[in-house]
Amino acid sequence: MSELQTQLPTDTWIYTSWEEYEQIVTNLLNEKGKSYYYKGHMRLEMPPVSFDHGQDHVVIIFAVTLFAALKGIPARGLDTTTFRKTGVQDCQPDVAYYLRERAQAIPAGTGIVKLNRYPAPDLVIEIAKTSLLDDLGTKRSLYEELGVTEYWVVDVQNAQIIAYTIADQGSKRIQESQVLPGLAIAILEEALRRSRQMSQSEVGTWLLSQFQQKEA
Repeated sequence: MSELQTQLPTDTWIYTSWEEYEQIVTNLLNEKGKSYYYKGHMRLEMPPVSFDHGQDHVVIIFAVTLFAALKGIPARGLDTTTFRKTGVQDCQPDVAYYLRERAQAIPAGTGIVKLNRYPAPDLVIEIAKTSLLDDLGTKRSLYEELGVTEYWVVDVQNAQIIAYTIADQGSKRIQESQVLPGLAIAILEEALRRSRQMSQSEVGTWLLSQFQQKEA
């Protein structure tokens, strides 16, 4: 464990100025941790990440990308990328997607995605093993204010997905994606359950059959 990790509490929100937060994040560059900043507080989430968390991460990315490909929806997925409103908000969601005309909104070579300059993602996904209540609470408020269009929380423990559509800095539960019309949350949950018992390639074959069936 690094000196930084022993000095700072993790998996909790602590009061910090933006300047202090920036310094801490700079020191974190080699730590592979995730960091968030919201309403004058920061949160660090440090490795290790569980097997189940990592597995669900891969299944969800595959499912969303496959669905978008089959529907001909331009999509750009991002893995643990930093989105920032300097001095105000900062986040590193597990997964984010820009869709349709926004798929090309962020140019290659961009480091931190500055939300004062670029749009917020259409879809943000957090994979929650130990952070479920925070993902459903404070982080949801953060993504509402950032202007994300849709937000999913994957409950790893129960193989469930709590999905929200976001508008006017508020959110509402949904059972079907609004940014990917026709994609039922229940299908994704079944894919997560199946991934507990079969290989991801078999889950992929099952998802393909479900998505194609939906088209027929």
